[in-house]
Amino acid sequence: VQFVESGGGLVQPGGSLRLSCPASGLTFGDYAISWFRQAPGKEREGVSCSSASDGSTYYADSVKDRFTISRDNAEGTVYLRMNSLKPEDTAIYYCAANLMRRRCQGPLRNHEYAYWGQGTQVTVSS
Repeated sequence: VQFVESGGGLVQPGGSLRLSCPASGLTFGDYAISWFRQAPGKEREGVSCSSASDGSTYYADSVKDRFTISRDNAEGTVYLRMNSLKPEDTAIYYCAANLMRRRCQGPLRNHEYAYWGQGTQVTVSS
């Protein structure tokens, strides 16, 4: 199983990015898929989740109303649209599959997830 994150980069505050994460080696539609991020010196935190079962989603309070998660099960890909970016959004962003739940439940718990990719760096700075 492999997840490959892409789409990160350097953006000014208030800007937007769209992250992509195609997966291979698993039946994508059977899993809740989430985005996490890890800033320097901080623990990895859950950002957003897309359920396998009912289309429901979850967002951390810090990104609610600014980020949008979506998925294409046919393509085996999850996306994260990030608007109104802030310097505190700077981090490495990862996607992963939940091995314990099909429906998202926050806060997201690292230990429930597997198949972490290498991540994609997002830097928000003027």
